Amino acid sequence: MTATHPARPDTAGRLPRVPFPVVDEVDRHCAQDAEPTTVHIEVHLPGRVEEDRLRAAFTASLARYPRALMRERPRSPFARRYEWELTDGPDREPVTFLPSASGALARARTAALTTAPSLTASPPLRVDVVEEPGRPGCVLVFTVHHTALDGPACLRLAATAAEIYGGRSAPPAPAPARPDSVPPPRHSGPSALTRPARVAAGAGGPVPGNAMLLAELPVPRREAGAPYTVNDQLMVATALTVADWNRRQGAAERPLRVTMPVDDRTRGPQMPIGNGTRLVEVGFDAREVASATGITALLRLTAERTRALKAQPRPQLGRSVSLLTTPLLPVAARAALTRGLRVLAGPWTSTTLLSNIGRIPYPLDFGDAGRATAVWFSAPARMPRGLTFTTASTGGRLHLALRWSRTLLGDEDGQALLGLFTRHLAATSSEAS
Repeated sequence: MTATHPARPDTAGRLPRVPFPVVDEVDRHCAQDAEPTTVHIEVHLPGRVEEDRLRAAFTASLARYPRALMRERPRSPFARRYEWELTDGPDREPVTFLPSASGALARARTAALTTAPSLTASPPLRVDVVEEPGRPGCVLVFTVHHTALDGPACLRLAATAAEIYGGRSAPPAPAPARPDSVPPPRHSGPSALTRPARVAAGAGGPVPGNAMLLAELPVPRREAGAPYTVNDQLMVATALTVADWNRRQGAAERPLRVTMPVDDRTRGPQMPIGNGTRLVEVGFDAREVASATGITALLRLTAERTRALKAQPRPQLGRSVSLLTTPLLPVAARAALTRGLRVLAGPWTSTTLLSNIGRIPYPLDFGDAGRATAVWFSAPARMPRGLTFTTASTGGRLHLALRWSRTLLGDEDGQALLGLFTRHLAATSSEAS
């Protein structure tokens, strides 16, 4: 949800209402209980937090961002819109302190992938505070319903809660820099009409849902004055990883398309809360990722493509999707149409998704509990993609989350993909040596 969708004024004692923006509506149409679209975030702190103080800090943080205090409003069968209802306060306590026990963090991670917060109770997120015997500090595990919020918006809520809890304001975070004009790339990659490669199936099975693997890696080095960014290095590593994996599985070589969220919102206290990123697709011809040779040229070509895509104004999910959400038909009819088109468009869906949060723009300083030492994100891995890569950096370290659909890949496949990604990312660094 963005600032371009103002709340309807409160009349006759009713709570303010906000029509679902495009991203929220499409995600709501395609919701599946067996494969919930949750965003998982972990904030690791060196110390331990006080229960009442943390709850008060999060309640105050939510109060500063009324758009986070929302629930789905009941509607009639013939309603033409989903609507959010903005509440005066939480319908439920968003912060839960889990019993300290061995394996508590693993269980909290599993719950973040399998159990989405309800959309009918405000706010559509929860925070589980995890402590384990013999493990210093604590972990804040956020589970966010992606129909309502994205990772950067939730991180802004966490940053505000940290400021309130710690009793001191953080320096303002700069907004992402975007060039005014960028020359088109020499070669823009495969046509959008070309069917891209799918991630080749591994040892997946009939069990639905997502699995996840977290890793801490060095932030890749870049040569002085390099025209490419760390995001471009991550993009190249992602493309090479999937191409390498598909070859090992015996899949035919096809062009790759990697979805990349672009977030132009300010990171300060005025950041619009909701789903504020727009999705672009970075294409790679099969020959470009046939091997890791010529990686410097691939990095430069990728940089041209990503810069051009970031500079282009574009609706969040593209113009065709915006037309789908025009409220000409009842929402139930549009939901059926959207689900049917999603199935038909499955073969043309991008190969995978890379969501690079980048350097965490906030100190996440919780006072006597300390500053965050690591922050992980993971994005949903619903089929037909079935695999996502999410990265963030804290304290000079890269925190990577691989998340996959259990119907496509097994746990050993995840370990193999992590090994491939680590190797290919290191290859992008070796070019800077």
